[in-house]
Amino acid sequence: MNTASVLRFVDSLWNESIVPKLVDYIRIPCKSPHFDTNWRANGHIDRAVDLIEHWCREQPIPGLHIEVLRPADRTPLIYMEIPATGDQKNDRKDDCVLLYGHLDKQPEMTGWEEGLGPWTPVIRDGKLYGRGGADDGYAAFASLAAIRALHEQQLSHARCVVLIEACEESGSYDLPFHVEALLPRIGKPSLVVCLDSGCGNYDQLWSTTSLRGVVNGTLKVQVLENGVHSGDASGVVASSFRVIRALLSRLEDENTGAIKPSDFHAPIPLDRVQQAKDVAKTLGTEVYDKFPFVAGMKPISNDLTELVLNRTWRPALSITGADGLTAIANAGNVLRPYTAVKVSLRIPPIVDGPKATAALKALLEKDPPYGAKVEFEPEQAGTGWSAPPLADWLAKSLNDASQTYYGKPSMFMGEGGSIPFMAMLGEKFPEAQFVITGVLGPYSNAHGPNEFLHIEMAKKLTACVSKILFDHAKR
Repeated sequence: MNTASVLRFVDSLWNESIVPKLVDYIRIPCKSPHFDTNWRANGHIDRAVDLIEHWCREQPIPGLHIEVLRPADRTPLIYMEIPATGDQKNDRKDDCVLLYGHLDKQPEMTGWEEGLGPWTPVIRDGKLYGRGGADDGYAAFASLAAIRALHEQQLSHARCVVLIEACEESGSYDLPFHVEALLPRIGKPSLVVCLDSGCGNYDQLWSTTSLRGVVNGTLKVQVLENGVHSGDASGVVASSFRVIRALLSRLEDENTGAIKPSDFHAPIPLDRVQQAKDVAKTLGTEVYDKFPFVAGMKPISNDLTELVLNRTWRPALSITGADGLTAIANAGNVLRPYTAVKVSLRIPPIVDGPKATAALKALLEKDPPYGAKVEFEPEQAGTGWSAPPLADWLAKSLNDASQTYYGKPSMFMGEGGSIPFMAMLGEKFPEAQFVITGVLGPYSNAHGPNEFLHIEMAKKLTACVSKILFDHAKR
């Protein structure tokens, strides 16, 4: 492989073709179905599918087969298959490389800087701003670009299957249906490449070793049929806010953020602890500097390794929304009838999501204070994922690729978020190797305001994927 030629080709394709298409893609408000319940009528997801499909069909890859699967009452999925080349044509026919990404997006979010917006693509200082470019609209383009780079040099690669789904940000609830239907055509992946993860910096290749699971749901506490004068009722009727606070204290130590019940914990493997130490040493204060702390705010620990482990292998609670609270401008002296909060509990990679959901529901609903009406309605039970041991050929390929295109060794780190597809694939294909990587680095702010795609990072990552595919073929 002429690695310099790969990078030149990738750089040209990104500049001339991929970036302009990503600009068009960012303009499409293709929010995930959880955030756009009328997604079918609104047509934004279909517009994004059409844009990506059209670009992919234009790529001169011999034998490229593309389908858009649109079963009734399901989100669409783009399925692509590229036949093996060179030495791989008649060898390991069921073997394949499975490349994955998604095209649905998180909602708008407030707080975008002046001149920026979720559906307003802006290129500034080598970064493409706008919702979805980095999470994860670039994946389809980068996948085919990496394959094309091999074809440019007539190099071998295994049969490749590319899946681009449209409901990842809603928990990938349609993906198992699609994968089950496609299993006879997919075969047995020996390598899975997912481009929907993060990177600790933009200076080297990062590989994700684990993903936390998540339990989402709404906790509602009702104490009255309707609101009453707080001067009359306070001291007699318990505040729904206080009751909900007491219930959450069953789960979390509010002074430290530690999750109390053992149901939501798991032992941390020693190799993951060592990886966390390596990450802390490499990144230093970048472990937390990337977050937009207000003046005077500090991270919850001074131990960088503990911070890495906190966000990758320990459970953590976030309250991501609330109902029943009156806007401050209209808040009179009323004891409100109810309070409801959206609970997001991140769980360690090897904790079972459905079991954790059942345990959380039992914990919150048991023996409600004062006999209040307490309901926890689960919305999502996602089990996390921990990567299998890395094969020698892949460990070498990752490091060689990073040294070639970044000039630094590859790094390994767990991520605090979820990619539901990974747990499902790990279960179905236990012998597969995984490269979970991405461009979501410091300040890229996926799901929040000012999300951006670091263009140079994405180019180098594309070249790295090309080398990994090449090394896979000659392993």
